[in-house]
Amino acid sequence: MTTLAVTGHMDLTDETVPLVRAALRDLLAKYSDDLTGVSCIAAGADSLFAEEVTAIGGSLVAVIPSEDYRATKVKPAHAAVFDHLVETAGDVVTLPHETANRAAYEAANTELLRRADRLVAVWDGTPPSGKGGGTADTVEQARQAGLAVDVVWPAGAARRAQ
Repeated sequence: MTTLAVTGHMDLTDETVPLVRAALRDLLAKYSDDLTGVSCIAAGADSLFAEEVTAIGGSLVAVIPSEDYRATKVKPAHAAVFDHLVETAGDVVTLPHETANRAAYEAANTELLRRADRLVAVWDGTPPSGKGGGTADTVEQARQAGLAVDVVWPAGAARRAQ
């Protein structure tokens, strides 16, 4: 069994979504026999990964950063996907944080890496912001722990302007 965790950007452009989905599909095909995917199922890369894991018959572990995450952080546009992935997951782990904050996100990233054999990073290579808990921070944490990281950032991929 191979367990892959994901980290990635939430702010993918609409044009980037099919590019990333195809790249994830290609990457995951190597692990299709007995694959477990671990994801926080946030909008963007996390959910694309989770959808592709389940599409090939893999098992999904959803790591929810806090008790209030669904109510306070899941936007209406993502709610149906989030709820479907929670229902689809073979295991849902809600971390013991009351509120979704930087500490909860950092704990969720640590939990992802603790469970993983490898990390899939849908990442444009931007360095850490200094806030903690972001995609680059998770990549850095994985590398420091000696975990292999597969970076997915296909040609033409972009993030929405901030």
